[in-house]
Amino acid sequence: MAGLVRPITLVGTPVLHRPCRPVEEFGPALRELADDMFASMYEADGVGLAANQIGVDLCVFVYDCPDEDGERHKGAVVNPVLELPVLENRRLDDDEEGCLSVPGPHARLARPDRAVVHGFDVTGGQVTVAGTGLLARCLQHETDHLEGRLYIDRLSARSRKKVLKEFEALRAEADALPG
Repeated sequence: MAGLVRPITLVGTPVLHRPCRPVEEFGPALRELADDMFASMYEADGVGLAANQIGVDLCVFVYDCPDEDGERHKGAVVNPVLELPVLENRRLDDDEEGCLSVPGPHARLARPDRAVVHGFDVTGGQVTVAGTGLLARCLQHETDHLEGRLYIDRLSARSRKKVLKEFEALRAEADALPG
């Protein structure tokens, strides 16, 4: 797996803010896309990446992160359907969250501490990924991306504004560096 590192799409880019198209063809191009996504995610030091984060309007995400027991999970999910615990069984994990498309700042965001995603692998085989801890957060975060939603869209207006202000300040600082 030697994918191509592609630039990460940043907040404000239209492809991040609308639902992605379902994948209809499972072939070499999809496998190549997943390889590129893994390469891009690793280069950016991430634990998950959705296709629209590299500008591709398709329902695919990749992940490589631990669950609450520290066990590492890695894979790609195509056309994911997220399943969360019913309200009476739902416990929230109120932890910090960040995003490669909003690099720099993090914010506290409560999410269910368990999540399951049903979908397909890059060959079209059915997959189910059950996650706890960081993996549960990752499954929810990446599925949100494919629905056109960023984690900052789930924050309070005040927290969202603070994250975006910090992001813009970091970008201005980086742009001011000599070339």
